[in-house]
Amino acid sequence: MFEITRKSIEWGGRTLTLETGRMARQADGAVLATYGETTVLATVVGAKAPDPKFDFFPLTVHYQEKAFAAGRIPGGYFKREGRPTEKETLTSRLIDRPIRPLFAKGFKNEVQVIATVISHDLENDPDIVAMIATSAALTISGIPFLGPIGAARVGFIDGQYVLNPALETMANSKLDLVMAGTADAVMMVESEAKELSEEAMLGAVVFGHNAAKQAINFIIDFAETCAKDPWEVKDADHGALPGKIRALVEADLRAAYKERKKQVRQDAIGAAKKKAVDALCIEGDEAAPSKTTVGSLFKEIEADIVRGGILDTGLRIDGRDTRTVRQIAPEVGVLPRTHGSALFTRGETQALVVATLGTGEDEQYIDALEGTYKETFLLHYNFPPYSVGETGRMGGAGRREIGHGKLAWRALKAVLPTQEEFPYVIRLVSEITESNGSSSMATVCGSSLAMMDAGIPIKRPVAGIAMGLILEGKRFAVLSDILGDEDHLGDMDF
Repeated sequence: MFEITRKSIEWGGRTLTLETGRMARQADGAVLATYGETTVLATVVGAKAPDPKFDFFPLTVHYQEKAFAAGRIPGGYFKREGRPTEKETLTSRLIDRPIRPLFAKGFKNEVQVIATVISHDLENDPDIVAMIATSAALTISGIPFLGPIGAARVGFIDGQYVLNPALETMANSKLDLVMAGTADAVMMVESEAKELSEEAMLGAVVFGHNAAKQAINFIIDFAETCAKDPWEVKDADHGALPGKIRALVEADLRAAYKERKKQVRQDAIGAAKKKAVDALCIEGDEAAPSKTTVGSLFKEIEADIVRGGILDTGLRIDGRDTRTVRQIAPEVGVLPRTHGSALFTRGETQALVVATLGTGEDEQYIDALEGTYKETFLLHYNFPPYSVGETGRMGGAGRREIGHGKLAWRALKAVLPTQEEFPYVIRLVSEITESNGSSSMATVCGSSLAMMDAGIPIKRPVAGIAMGLILEGKRFAVLSDILGDEDHLGDMDF
């Protein structure tokens, strides 16, 4: 009845086991990964054909923790799991980022990844296990995934790097770094450090990558015995269409990308795209290309113009060289009735950050698999649609807002006073009022200012910028303080 494949290795002082063929057999790929006694079931399902409405790759990743995994019953009236917790949202993003770029070019079938924590030993964090399980499930599924990836958590305890430290030892670690990558390259790094040197941080990435390679080799060995036949991916043949679009819009796009104001530039790009669609997508002509196809090829021409311009000239969309940061205009004390406030503006990105102090009654109770604990430092990031000149749905915080808020939270946590030094709950709220790239780092800068305005004795101020990369063969450019277009059309946001 069952055709079970199971393999194990010793990894970081514990046994890592991968198994398939016993659970979720109707999914394209399903792997049960166990590390210590923490177990995650990762499943992958792909649509058999692309949806013509999509001009992008529709990948969704859902990480979910079941209370029964730790022998707990959920709180609340209904006594069942509800909306995703912050940890679940952050881990979903953690899994998504390194796998998304590794699907075959041109593959636009919808893919859904679900990673479910079904056992937790309260020692091994399930997020790394979920990343390994997802990588293995994709590798055996037949879906055109150019992996596998490996992942690892790196701690720094008593001057030594530690691979996948137990949860109870993380309190003594000066570093909490999660990295993921292929055998040849690092794909994603997320970390929180207590003011370590650049040398120590780089060493942690190398240490983690070497450990991740062990997991990659293990997944390859596992897949050799149970992988399904690979899906056929047909390269789209657009014939002369790309050339026609380029002839129509190249001059307009080059002119548009010389506009330094975002709104003017976007209007010009929109006009160029409309010109191409109107000329080529003729209603009633069955041979005419779809708007989705024209839009996708238009995006490729955009990327070619922007990337080539930077590599050829060293100058960027707004006229800066690769090292220059945009003009900065910081203000403090902008709101008279708040405990602390700051308006931080960098180019066309702006954050209004407000600090509020509270008592023990304002502590946030976190109901996690590991148990309930209290949090005294809160940072909430909000990204309203008006910040980019658009209309949009208003509601609760989305994945992006939760992720960017946590990114800023990690940057600031190390410089906060202890509860003994400053026995208050600190809540920071960042309202992004304008955005053209690097809004999470504007939040970090504005938060430092707002806390100092509130009289919070932070050890020292923290600042940040977003870095980007453009890589074409052996040619590359590292970009400081990236714009939104450089983020979308580039190869890295770090």
